[in-house]
Amino acid sequence: MSILMRSCLGLTAWALLTASFVQAAEPDLPPPAIPGLRYYYPPTQVTPRTLDCDVCVYGGTSGGAAAAIQAARMGKKAVLLEFGKHVGGLTSGGLSHTDGGGPSVCGGIAREFYAQAGQANFPPSTAEALYEEMLKAAGVEVHRLCHLDKVEKDGARIVSITMEDGLQVRAAQYIDATYEGDLFARAGVSFTYGREANSQYGETYDGIREPGKGGHNWPVPVDPYRTPGDPSSGLLPRVNDNPGVPGEGDKRIQAFCFRMRLTRTNPLPFPKPNVYKPDEYELLARLFASGANPKIQFSIDTNNHHLFSGAYFIDFVGGNYGWPDGDYATREQIFQDHANYQIGVMWFLANDERLPKETREKFQAWGLPRDQYQETSGWTHQLYIREGRRMVSDYVMTQHNCQGKEVPTDSIGLASYNMDSHHCQMTVVNGAVRNEGNVEIGVRPYPVSYRAITPKRAECQNLLAPVCLSSTHIAFGSIRMEPVFMILSQSAATAACLAIDDQVAVQDVEYAKLRTRLLADDQILDFDGPLPGRGGKTWAADKLPGVVVDNPQAKTQGEWLASDVTSPRVGDNYLHDDNKHKGELSASYTAKLPAAGRYEVRISWPVNPNRATNVPVRVQHAGGSKEIVVNQQQKPAIEGVFHSLGVFAFEETGVVEISNAETNGYVIVDAVQFLPVKADE
Repeated sequence: MSILMRSCLGLTAWALLTASFVQAAEPDLPPPAIPGLRYYYPPTQVTPRTLDCDVCVYGGTSGGAAAAIQAARMGKKAVLLEFGKHVGGLTSGGLSHTDGGGPSVCGGIAREFYAQAGQANFPPSTAEALYEEMLKAAGVEVHRLCHLDKVEKDGARIVSITMEDGLQVRAAQYIDATYEGDLFARAGVSFTYGREANSQYGETYDGIREPGKGGHNWPVPVDPYRTPGDPSSGLLPRVNDNPGVPGEGDKRIQAFCFRMRLTRTNPLPFPKPNVYKPDEYELLARLFASGANPKIQFSIDTNNHHLFSGAYFIDFVGGNYGWPDGDYATREQIFQDHANYQIGVMWFLANDERLPKETREKFQAWGLPRDQYQETSGWTHQLYIREGRRMVSDYVMTQHNCQGKEVPTDSIGLASYNMDSHHCQMTVVNGAVRNEGNVEIGVRPYPVSYRAITPKRAECQNLLAPVCLSSTHIAFGSIRMEPVFMILSQSAATAACLAIDDQVAVQDVEYAKLRTRLLADDQILDFDGPLPGRGGKTWAADKLPGVVVDNPQAKTQGEWLASDVTSPRVGDNYLHDDNKHKGELSASYTAKLPAAGRYEVRISWPVNPNRATNVPVRVQHAGGSKEIVVNQQQKPAIEGVFHSLGVFAFEETGVVEISNAETNGYVIVDAVQFLPVKADE
């Protein structure tokens, strides 16, 4: 029960609350963007009642469902409490093209689910029905519209949690599977949100980025002022002129959106939202008026960049800062702001006469599905909450884990997606709007530590947090995939059951025993290939002769983007400059050689017609340096992957530098190989 509700009832009514129910106070909420669409449905009455169980899972996300199913399969009475009306979180709320769920990294209940639902473009209703079926088969008791009101603790243990509608749940173990970390926050567990400074954990991709750099940015300068060219007129909505210092931390979070389900088959036309603000779409109108070609495209499962290329997409950049630590009424307002904005985007694209008729007709041919989300007229009920609170425990997952530089010994599952962040703000650079926050850096699959889902011992001993786990902003950006949430949540439930059986705190669960059970349940805890995702033939750097330095070991300058789209290549991926920021990007490869002598130097790249033909490469050798120009449109002569730069004398160190200065296409940096040459060769 909320503080507001208790104050409205008065102390006497609260103390004497013995009737079957009490009328609940109605908070002041904004009207829905379209009928029936809400995040928060306040209780209409309060009915005190108590439920006892072994494992209580708060949050009916994909991870929450997996946790409850696992606990029930291990013979425990499991209760799943869902904040809204639907189970499955984003997986049943629009995200049907799933990242991070390949069979080489995804096991257990997650693999079981995707084997039945499919890996791409399954209808949201199919996902929800499958979760319901799996929960029912396991014997999980599911309660909906459960809004956490208070947590009762005895020392460092949770005794009970109570919902606003009066439901009290007493359990031996609790799992916070919300996207926000609401349960651990109410339980007094340390948390953070936003972006850490790079210096805090020795990272390079965490804090504020340089505005205008990175992917998904504006293809042409677009005026950010209400009156073009007049700064005194003020900035358009959500644009700021104080982005902060690159590398420093802040409380901004990556943007949210709704993962729309679109169709061309008898679609429902895009509605005009309840609150339509034309100035929210002024930047988009100016982008079209600039003559830039947004390259309109459609996807059934529509993400932020699927409608058209460039910077302006359906992410409501800057509109979510109050979400992580906000109360339910605050989040309801933010939810409606996002819904009004994004529904308005689609209406704008289909109807605004400032856009070319051809563009409007393309969008008019598409619409919302009649067979999905029928209670909300084809619009998803689930906001894509890409980042909320993050627990701070004794072990924090960081960029170093993602890059394999730190490897925990208590793996409970693998993460495999890029270190990824959507933009966090729109700001002004040289009189034009620019986005800031995007990161896309490739990784190979890596283990997630059990300690990252356990709170500090002094704070709570019977709670696990497998979704909003202990991690930095950039590490969470890699971990935060729906299959991974299911993997980690199943592992959390397994640990919770073992803690009950052994009567120990979650911090004292014996890892050897936990690992044995996880493997028995087909969880994948270690990675030894093959690589998931795209790509053809690859060479492992450590299997090649000589000394090979791959792109993850290169010292880079500027915002290179990682990709595994083309092959052959060395390692999991390569970097490219996105054919932008010419003269600003470079990569330096330093090799520690076994002995001074002569070495043949080779570089690798996967060939493609869009590559630059004039890539500048510098070899620093014992006698000085040599500049070489490389044509990356030509297939490398050595096994299709390596190109020889020549033979050079080195002392104990060799250096090769690659730049994108004055290049005429995409520049690729992959690997550099140093092969010793015999004296008589």
